[in-house]
Amino acid sequence: MASSKKTKKGEKKMINREVIKKAGPYTTIDLTQIDGDGTFPCPKCGTVISPDDETEEVYKILDTKVVNDELVELVVSCSTCGTVIKLTGFQQSVEDITN
Repeated sequence: MASSKKTKKGEKKMINREVIKKAGPYTTIDLTQIDGDGTFPCPKCGTVISPDDETEEVYKILDTKVVNDELVELVVSCSTCGTVIKLTGFQQSVEDITN
Protein backbone atom coordinates (compact mmCIF):
# COMPACT_ATOMS: atom_id res chain seq x y z
CA MET A 1 0.00 0.00 0.00
CA ALA A 2 1.45 3.35 -1.04
CA SER A 3 1.74 6.06 1.55
CA SER A 4 0.03 9.40 1.07
CA LYS A 5 2.17 12.24 -0.18
CA LYS A 6 2.48 14.62 2.76
CA THR A 7 4.99 17.35 3.20
CA LYS A 8 7.50 16.80 5.97
CA LYS A 9 7.21 18.91 9.08
CA GLY A 10 8.54 22.38 8.35
CA GLU A 11 8.53 21.77 4.58
CA LYS A 12 4.94 22.77 3.87
CA LYS A 13 4.67 24.46 0.50
CA MET A 14 2.91 27.70 1.19
CA ILE A 15 0.13 29.05 -0.98
CA ASN A 16 -0.63 32.73 -1.03
CA ARG A 17 -3.84 33.12 0.99
CA GLU A 18 -5.33 35.23 -1.83
CA VAL A 19 -5.33 32.09 -3.98
CA ILE A 20 -7.50 30.12 -1.53
CA LYS A 21 -11.09 31.24 -1.05
CA LYS A 22 -13.75 29.58 1.06
CA ALA A 23 -17.18 29.73 -0.60
CA GLY A 24 -20.03 27.50 0.48
CA PRO A 25 -19.02 23.85 0.67
CA TYR A 26 -15.86 24.42 -1.39
CA THR A 27 -12.41 25.80 -0.83
CA THR A 28 -11.49 27.35 -4.18
CA ILE A 29 -7.93 27.45 -5.50
CA ASP A 30 -7.04 29.47 -8.61
CA LEU A 31 -4.32 27.50 -10.39
CA THR A 32 -3.17 30.56 -12.36
CA GLN A 33 -1.87 31.98 -9.08
CA ILE A 34 0.27 28.95 -8.21
CA ASP A 35 3.87 28.68 -9.38
CA GLY A 36 5.07 25.40 -10.81
CA ASP A 37 3.27 22.42 -12.28
CA GLY A 38 -0.05 22.80 -10.46
CA THR A 39 0.95 20.82 -7.37
CA PHE A 40 -0.41 22.31 -4.15
CA PRO A 41 -0.96 21.30 -0.52
CA CYS A 42 -4.46 20.64 0.79
CA PRO A 43 -5.46 23.87 2.56
CA LYS A 44 -6.61 21.93 5.62
CA CYS A 45 -4.15 19.05 6.18
CA GLY A 46 -1.18 19.82 3.91
CA THR A 47 -1.33 16.62 1.86
CA VAL A 48 0.39 17.35 -1.45
CA ILE A 49 -2.08 17.15 -4.35
CA SER A 50 -0.46 16.76 -7.76
CA PRO A 51 -2.07 16.72 -11.21
CA ASP A 52 0.41 13.95 -12.09
CA ASP A 53 -1.11 11.56 -9.52
CA GLU A 54 -3.68 9.43 -11.32
CA THR A 55 -4.08 6.77 -8.61
CA GLU A 56 -6.89 8.49 -6.66
CA GLU A 57 -5.06 7.57 -3.45
CA VAL A 58 -4.36 11.21 -2.55
CA TYR A 59 -7.48 12.85 -3.99
CA LYS A 60 -10.67 11.87 -5.78
CA ILE A 61 -12.30 13.78 -8.63
CA LEU A 62 -15.88 14.60 -7.68
CA ASP A 63 -17.02 16.84 -10.55
CA THR A 64 -15.79 18.50 -13.72
CA LYS A 65 -17.04 21.52 -15.62
CA VAL A 66 -16.26 21.64 -19.34
CA VAL A 67 -17.04 24.56 -21.64
CA ASN A 68 -16.41 24.31 -25.39
CA ASP A 69 -14.56 21.01 -24.87
CA GLU A 70 -12.14 22.65 -22.41
CA LEU A 71 -11.88 21.97 -18.68
CA VAL A 72 -12.73 25.11 -16.69
CA GLU A 73 -13.34 23.73 -13.19
CA LEU A 74 -12.48 20.58 -11.32
CA VAL A 75 -13.84 19.60 -7.91
CA VAL A 76 -11.69 17.18 -5.92
CA SER A 77 -11.79 15.72 -2.43
CA CYS A 78 -8.64 15.23 -0.35
CA SER A 79 -8.46 11.55 0.59
CA THR A 80 -6.68 12.34 3.86
CA CYS A 81 -9.08 14.85 5.44
CA GLY A 82 -12.06 15.00 3.08
CA THR A 83 -11.77 18.70 2.25
CA VAL A 84 -13.64 19.51 -0.97
CA ILE A 85 -11.57 21.75 -3.24
CA LYS A 86 -12.73 23.54 -6.39
CA LEU A 87 -9.87 24.17 -8.81
CA THR A 88 -10.19 27.01 -11.31
CA GLY A 89 -7.79 28.79 -13.67
CA PHE A 90 -7.07 26.03 -16.14
CA GLN A 91 -5.21 27.19 -19.25
CA GLN A 92 -7.32 28.71 -21.94
CA SER A 93 -6.65 28.06 -25.58
CA VAL A 94 -4.70 30.72 -27.47
CA GLU A 95 -7.82 31.40 -29.52
CA ASP A 96 -9.83 32.30 -26.40
CA ILE A 97 -7.10 34.63 -25.13
CA THR A 98 -6.78 36.57 -28.39
CA ASN A 99 -10.54 37.04 -28.88
